[in-house]
Amino acid sequence: MENAAIVDHSSNVSPSNSSADSSATSSSQGEFAKRAGFSTLSVHAGEARQKPNDSITDSICCASTYTFESTQGILDYIEQKQDREEYGRYGNPNEKVVERKLAALDLAEDAILYSSGMAAIVGLLMAKLSAGDEIVFFDQCYHRSREFCAKHLARFGVVTHQVKTGDFKAMEAAMNARTKMIVSESPTNPHLTVIDLEQFVAIGKKHQVETLIDATLATPFNIRPIEYGVDYVWHSATKYMGGHNDLLAGVISGSKEKLESVRKLRGILGGINSPHNMYLLERGLKTFALRMQRHNENGQRVAEFLENHPRIERVYYPGLKSHASYDVAKRTMKGFGGLITFLVRDADWRQTAAVIDACRIPRIAPSLGGVESLIEQPLVMSYWDYSPEDRLRFGIHDNMIRMSCGIEDADDLIADLKQALEV
Repeated sequence: MENAAIVDHSSNVSPSNSSADSSATSSSQGEFAKRAGFSTLSVHAGEARQKPNDSITDSICCASTYTFESTQGILDYIEQKQDREEYGRYGNPNEKVVERKLAALDLAEDAILYSSGMAAIVGLLMAKLSAGDEIVFFDQCYHRSREFCAKHLARFGVVTHQVKTGDFKAMEAAMNARTKMIVSESPTNPHLTVIDLEQFVAIGKKHQVETLIDATLATPFNIRPIEYGVDYVWHSATKYMGGHNDLLAGVISGSKEKLESVRKLRGILGGINSPHNMYLLERGLKTFALRMQRHNENGQRVAEFLENHPRIERVYYPGLKSHASYDVAKRTMKGFGGLITFLVRDADWRQTAAVIDACRIPRIAPSLGGVESLIEQPLVMSYWDYSPEDRLRFGIHDNMIRMSCGIEDADDLIADLKQALEV
């Protein structure tokens, strides 16, 4: 591949950029995304080849407001729809670079960055749903996204239905003329259920409703829902994309047309990210492909070790033949990520906690996707205030452990788990 024009976004550096120039650049970016390898995209997509001050990295732009040379300059900006900044709540040069890069990784036309993963889904749903509309979730979706809909969107007259994950007949049965969107995570957290995206999209098209996939655990490295026809892809970029447990960010990818109203509402609600965070996210994405390879490798090896350990009752990992989603995952995913959930045999919650406390490498913490391995007990970390009945309904067991494998040596992670399970 020649290292010239297809990565050249130098036209985006100029404040006098026209909308036609921007469209041409977007088209070039799309062709680049289709032809380049994933690691090449992670490093180069969305960036100008030659940057201000001849720096190889994008400078951090901390401006909250942007100036015009004259009144005519303002009119030119409005009438010509120039691709430049006006006020920080509506956009930032760092943001545009990262959004282009994330769109390229997802094979999407556009991407919108937010201050967190939850800010991203809230922004999307607030833009797309109105009083009287209905939405259908699979019940293994991230509990905070379901909570936002069931408790908070409900106050504005939006009805949320939750059906058993993977039960497409139940999903269709819950839909009616008021249904505007169907939602799933894939893989789900913490059960790692992988959704058949072809069936998911087919239902959306049949009923003419929009589709949303939370692909945080898969990342674009392992699956690209846009290729299956999903309308919106949601990522908590805090996780694998940032990769270093040092930032919060969220992103929604999709078509420019469908995301136009979402971007406009974000400018009103103000759920933007900071220039420093966007710099960190861009830097993290440079090694995204390399890190995902190690996460996939470590996840598979640790899952196989746990499945064969006598103290483990069950392992949830889509790369194992014992997982209910194995066939779908094998058909649709490049790799299976670093997140593993497992049950400790004949253990109550205190005995399960003792195993976690005995681990020496993974840190006890929520979240996932960073270079450091993390471990936690879902009962304690996320569901302590839930009733036993609700925990059972959502498949959260007292003896459940969730581990996010980082990029440490797999042999060390396995040895550490082995000694912890002897407690």
